[in-house]
Amino acid sequence: MRTPAHLADLAPGQFATIAAIEAHAGLRNRLEALGLSRGQRVQMLRRAWLAGPLHVRVGMTELMLRRADAARVSLDPWQVAA
Repeated sequence: MRTPAHLADLAPGQFATIAAIEAHAGLRNRLEALGLSRGQRVQMLRRAWLAGPLHVRVGMTELMLRRADAARVSLDPWQVAA
């Protein structure tokens, strides 16, 4: 199995550590305001059917993200666990 490179690639139940947010300043600021920042541990909870949103947990916060936004969040390849 290949290591997920972005948050959008995680399978439900997997944990990972954020390495970087590769987005324009507006999106980066919005994601950081939601708790998604470098070094934070995230867990994929659910993936909506078809191209729906992703349900993730960051710390004690649960949020839904568009797949396009989650694809902008790079993960540390050494910090991905099931």
